[in-house]
Amino acid sequence: MAAQRKISRQLTLELDAGNAAIVDIGKMLGPTCVNTRQLKLDYDAGTVNQRGELVPVVVTVFDDRSYALRFKTPPTAYLIRKALGMAGGSARPGGQVVARISRQQLREVAERKLPDLNTDDAAAAMRQVAGTARSMGVLVAEE
Repeated sequence: MAAQRKISRQLTLELDAGNAAIVDIGKMLGPTCVNTRQLKLDYDAGTVNQRGELVPVVVTVFDDRSYALRFKTPPTAYLIRKALGMAGGSARPGGQVVARISRQQLREVAERKLPDLNTDDAAAAMRQVAGTARSMGVLVAEE
């Protein structure tokens, strides 16, 4: 019977897909003595199809210095900014509207985020994404 590996540390990193900076990886994982170069290569290989996006990854480090990667979907705010082509949100959410998102764009973002949300219902996912949009100062179009 094989012994189970014990989890030493688990952290989430947000890195550029397909081109992660080894400095960012080293800052977070340096104390764990994990091979950061190999982790960078594994991350870049796993996210090569999403190049140019911000893709979070959960890194589970085991006591034998091995690791496991679990890729997540990009942050909701990032997907909203990308869909609208904007740089940032409002300085005063609720008082200043910086953009308007259509129901179709909202649905696309919700479908992309669905694997990481705590629901399987597309309508509930759209409500969650709409809440994030409102907190950024983005007006959700009523159709």
